[in-house]
Amino acid sequence: MTASTSPQSAAFGLWPSPISAATVAAGATPLSQPQADGLDAYWLAGRASEGGRTTLLRQRGAELLEMTPAPLNVRSRVHEYGGGAYLVVAGTVYFSNFADNCIYVIAPGEAPRPMTLPGSARYADFAHDAARNRLIVVREDHAQAGAQPVNTLCAIDADGSETILARGSDFYAAPRLSPDGASLAWLSWDHPRMPWQGTELWLAPVQADGQLGSATLVAGGPDEAVCQPEWSPAGVLHCVSDRSGWWNLYRLADAEVQPLCERAAEFGSPHWTFAVSMYGFRSDGDIICTYIENGVSRLAQLSPDDGKLVPIVNPYEEIRELRVGGGAALILGGSPTIPLELARFDLASARPDVLARSITDLPADGYLSVPESITYASGGNGQRSAHAFYYPPCNADVTPDGAGKPPLMVISHGGPTGMATNTLKLATQFWTSRGFAVLDVNYGGSSGFGRAYRDALKGQWGVVDVEDCVAGARYLATRGVVDPERLVIRGGSAGGLTTLCALTFHDVFKAGASYYGVSDLKGLDDDSHKFESHYNEYLIAPKPESVALYLLRSPINHADKLTRPMIFFQGLDDKVVPPQQSEVMVSALRAAGVPVAYMTLEGEGHGFRKADSIVRTLEAELYFYLRIFGLTTPGQPAVVEIDNLPGAA
Repeated sequence: MTASTSPQSAAFGLWPSPISAATVAAGATPLSQPQADGLDAYWLAGRASEGGRTTLLRQRGAELLEMTPAPLNVRSRVHEYGGGAYLVVAGTVYFSNFADNCIYVIAPGEAPRPMTLPGSARYADFAHDAARNRLIVVREDHAQAGAQPVNTLCAIDADGSETILARGSDFYAAPRLSPDGASLAWLSWDHPRMPWQGTELWLAPVQADGQLGSATLVAGGPDEAVCQPEWSPAGVLHCVSDRSGWWNLYRLADAEVQPLCERAAEFGSPHWTFAVSMYGFRSDGDIICTYIENGVSRLAQLSPDDGKLVPIVNPYEEIRELRVGGGAALILGGSPTIPLELARFDLASARPDVLARSITDLPADGYLSVPESITYASGGNGQRSAHAFYYPPCNADVTPDGAGKPPLMVISHGGPTGMATNTLKLATQFWTSRGFAVLDVNYGGSSGFGRAYRDALKGQWGVVDVEDCVAGARYLATRGVVDPERLVIRGGSAGGLTTLCALTFHDVFKAGASYYGVSDLKGLDDDSHKFESHYNEYLIAPKPESVALYLLRSPINHADKLTRPMIFFQGLDDKVVPPQQSEVMVSALRAAGVPVAYMTLEGEGHGFRKADSIVRTLEAELYFYLRIFGLTTPGQPAVVEIDNLPGAA
């Protein structure tokens, strides 16, 4: 796409844009979970046009091969969020198929075949035990109806038979075999902790019969979050721990956990999904790693012997995953001018070779807003600092008509330990190219800024996150760069609660959008899946103290205070935040005479994967704001029905 040579005058919000909702849906291919197998590179790619199916791709030389044609869907449902859905070992692929939860195997030159039988179990985070010709996996068994599933570490032989290796903890992750196959390391944790609050790293010998010997606690505990255990080529166990207040790298040597590089930076991330990797080993034992400093990713080589950290020049400011193998590093990264892409870095020359791009047809630079990283005062007395990325409106075809300042969209991310990044996203540029400013907020509780910042949300969900979004909008309005009368907020999941609380308990925002957002904290407890069933004990308070706070902070109990127009989007198959949470809020707003719209999507769960869903929701949200702000033109067809809209026929 190229920019026009004759800019036209148009009001903010009504700028003609080449970035349509269909462009957003078609242009962004989700990329995840890169793996190296010798010189071959593997990764997962989402197919929005195929109902959100995820397929496995292999790059071998100049050949790109789809390993899992439709209807195969490489996705795990362990913890509901999945991850760690496949493993490649010497050309053989093992993967979890979403439809039946079975593990399939693809041997070289053969078609995929099931390794396990359909049943009540789900599998994730595979490790290969070559000496015993088996997989070691995290298994989640849903056999007992009405009860929480049982999580274990399990060995699966080539014939599909299963043997439990470790049980008794509520959760398991990251089974990792030593290079000689003699020892197994893994992570576990128990309710009410989430894995970024406290995990335990265990180590046990593997006995001759394949069972585990007596396990030793190596690191971690209730207040120490350990993640990504890995073995070096020499058989030294490494991990990432936040015992210093930052997720730093450590190794086990002489029965001690030794720091490798003490730094106010994050070498790890919250365990929402399995098998996320932020470091790996060269054949000589040196570490290729990525870490986050002040919200921006860096790439470096670390020598474990002297702790020397040598930067590796690269174009990325977000590095989501990293894998090392075959003399190269596979990096999933992006920047303000680069959408998420998969690159192979030759470690000898540091030369990148892009293997896959999430967006292949990128609009011209003149339509793309480059964000500014901002820090501003927040909290009751401005005693805290909050971080965000500010995107100004940008469209080379348009000159603002001079009528005021642009509307501002504040985005509250989900998680709530998630992290807003500055990687180029068409979903953001959809708004900025139409004359909206966007503020993507890393509120207190976000990852990437150390444990203290993450713990700022402890007991304060619905307070600190909301304060930081409100303060960000006020900060920009005070600077005179946005219109204080056209401030909107949107969020999904946990960010939906932030959005609803901001609109219910504050008067800054004029409208908002909730994507499968939480409105009822007690209902979230009642309906939640096992992984998050105790999360509110950290975010709000343990019972019985939480009862009063649930009433106080749940927007569903204060619908009479919610007088701002809202639009709700809800997947009907959502098991994390069930539809009833949105439906109760919509009914209350309808009854109160507040403008409200509600769009449900069949076949969608917690997060929308289908191209049609992405198009419908974006077009409806834009239409909603334009109608609320009186910017639509006469005769414009309705995209979504808005109840209680003044002046509507």
